[in-house]
Amino acid sequence: MRRSIDVSLALVTILVTLFAIALFPVGAISRASPDMTSHDMTAHAPSNATYLGFDRNVYPGDDALPILRKTFAFAGYWLGPPPGEKINTWRGKRAQLQSQGFGFAALYRARQANEVKKDATAREKGILDARNAAASAKSEGFAPHTIIFLDIEDGGRLSPSFHVYLRAWADELNRAGYRPGVYCSAIPVDEGRGATILTSDDIRHHIGDRELVYWVYNDVCPPSPGCGAPQNPPPVSAGGVPYAAIWQFVQSPRRKEYTAKCAATYNADGNCYAPGDTAHAWFLDVNSATTPDPSSAK
Repeated sequence: MRRSIDVSLALVTILVTLFAIALFPVGAISRASPDMTSHDMTAHAPSNATYLGFDRNVYPGDDALPILRKTFAFAGYWLGPPPGEKINTWRGKRAQLQSQGFGFAALYRARQANEVKKDATAREKGILDARNAAASAKSEGFAPHTIIFLDIEDGGRLSPSFHVYLRAWADELNRAGYRPGVYCSAIPVDEGRGATILTSDDIRHHIGDRELVYWVYNDVCPPSPGCGAPQNPPPVSAGGVPYAAIWQFVQSPRRKEYTAKCAATYNADGNCYAPGDTAHAWFLDVNSATTPDPSSAK
């Protein structure tokens, strides 16, 4: 009795299977599945690409751009006079750089700590600097919501009044229709008793709930590999700040106290040059970034 039931069930199973195959051909399923899987993996696959960029205080000249573009995806772009300079030689050059395919990291110089010792003065100057940076960005053709990095040269723990200045800068820049960022140190500073501080961490702790994009510098070897333009640039996170968008790992001229272990990677004069700059005409700072256009408004 059991055997005849099993045989009957087997015959029914075969008939159901044949009916299913007639309605849903195996070939159609096998063709559809790989396409769906491939599309899903592509849509959700994380991008680990890293892009090289350069920055320097003085515009390198129009003739330099095709040579530099062979190596670099983006350029630092000053919206006001850089540190140590009275004029801004980058002014009016955005279209020229854009025509060569460069992305941008827009910069504006911050006040030094001794200029913002009092809270009221700090707030006033933060607002003024944000307005000037926004006006310059607009005149240079940068779209609303472009990220502007405030160039902070002071390292270590910043004063309370400087944080007042920085918060005023960020708030006013947002009101002007642009997004705030900072260029700051990621080099650990010894505060004694085994405690260290990163300027980027100090800023992050005091900025409140404001959104801020971080461009950090750390040219200490290691983690910096020293002067070079590798096809596979070091990831931004290797600079020691996992939340940073840009890592400046080379400064020119090299700082001997930080770069003794990678001194041989620099030119004999202590500077870093692009591979195509055989005349050594344009010494550079070198950066890696998570995007080829770090200041993008998108």
